[in-house]
Amino acid sequence: MMKEFWNNRYAENEYAYGVEPNQFLKENLHLLTKGKILFVAEGEGRNAVFAAQNGYDVYAFDYSESAKDKALRLAKEKKVTINYNVFDVLQCSYPNDFFDAVVFIFAHFPSEIRKKAHQRIQSFLKPNGKILFEAFTKEQLNYESGGPKEITMLFSEKEIKDEFSEVSFDFINTEIIKLNEGPYHQGKGAVIRFLATKRN
Repeated sequence: MMKEFWNNRYAENEYAYGVEPNQFLKENLHLLTKGKILFVAEGEGRNAVFAAQNGYDVYAFDYSESAKDKALRLAKEKKVTINYNVFDVLQCSYPNDFFDAVVFIFAHFPSEIRKKAHQRIQSFLKPNGKILFEAFTKEQLNYESGGPKEITMLFSEKEIKDEFSEVSFDFINTEIIKLNEGPYHQGKGAVIRFLATKRN
């Protein structure tokens, strides 16, 4: 059912979250080593394309075929190349210790698979590789700016630290921000943001 929801959303003519990169990514991309970078649940490609424009070797996945179509269209318009796959997070297949960085921008998974998904993705990251992360906190239920309406799909700092057990946190912050990302992320939102380094 969720796959159908996302395919329908991404099949709309307009880009659901715009074509400009996420602000947190834009401000912090320079902290990530230039090399192979993975975008998790990347949707329509705005962030992956931005990284490719800045010289990264970009990989991305989502389980929506419509998302991939839009992402590749955007990459073509911007004259960059991204390696984009369609698969479920628990079926995604990359070599261990392959990526220099992994980016999660509003990648919300069902609670029953989330910890397993996060641990799986950490295995793809090289030792000393970086994770850049932004997602909605449980307080987001008080706001109308987007995100899941199911509290178990939203985050707390405690859950983050439990699920990302292979990293050391460079910083982790919970903030209220103003979103302006396409038609579906507009207004005040409650987010958690972190940069972390995978331990040796």
